[in-house]
Amino acid sequence: MRIRIVFSLKNRGAYVPFHHQFLLAQTIKGLILTGKRAEFLSYTQYNFSGLKGQIKISRKGLHFYSSRVTLVLSASDQAFLDYLVSILFEQKELLIGNLQLAPESTEAEEPVKLTETVKFLCISPIVLLPSSFNDESSKRFVSPDTDEFSDLLYDNTLERMEKSGKFSAQQLSDFYKFQLVADKEYIERIQSSHKKFARIYPLYDSDIKFEVRGYTFPFTLYAPQPVQQFIYENGFGHYAHKGFGMLDVAGANAHKREADMELTYA
Repeated sequence: MRIRIVFSLKNRGAYVPFHHQFLLAQTIKGLILTGKRAEFLSYTQYNFSGLKGQIKISRKGLHFYSSRVTLVLSASDQAFLDYLVSILFEQKELLIGNLQLAPESTEAEEPVKLTETVKFLCISPIVLLPSSFNDESSKRFVSPDTDEFSDLLYDNTLERMEKSGKFSAQQLSDFYKFQLVADKEYIERIQSSHKKFARIYPLYDSDIKFEVRGYTFPFTLYAPQPVQQFIYENGFGHYAHKGFGMLDVAGANAHKREADMELTYA
């Protein structure tokens, strides 16, 4: 399930860093801890987008000039979403970067029909490799057209599905079909225009700053429908609960403008 949270912006022109997922992750984690419900204190099966609204770009980051700002939050567990939203609306104001945001409303996104072949767009970067202290391996570049790229995502997805407790061992063993095919035309176009589809992003864990490489490009995924559904609702790759790996389906209207915006920035 996906919900769109609408905030009113009290100080138009205020800004956040271009990649501000770590600020949102800290805020969401704070909300989870505020509620003090034991079953959700260590919960990580959720995903979220960046903030969206009318923006201008400067050296400082993204300046927001619209009266409202939106955030998309996604999870398979409706109880978790209900819990987080209830805590959120107890807050009169949230400070994200320099933005003063007041929760205003929520709305459910229209369900998207997923099959065994889905073309996805990246709303936020996909992280292939986990970070660790004093280790640069998480920044290693892996070409999207290699089997390693697809295999790393397969291993991570099946591990997360197993940890969710919603799939039996037999079901997981049946989910062996998995192949990611990058949109080569898009990648070639980005490279020819001297832009990047893979960047280094900041990541904070237990107040320690790490850096990871994230990838943003369209791709087609061949996988069983339950795997596609899990990825769509819970994110793709490492650190989905920190705002990485949110996807949209190509042709879906719900986030088309947001997805296009992220692709433009790639």
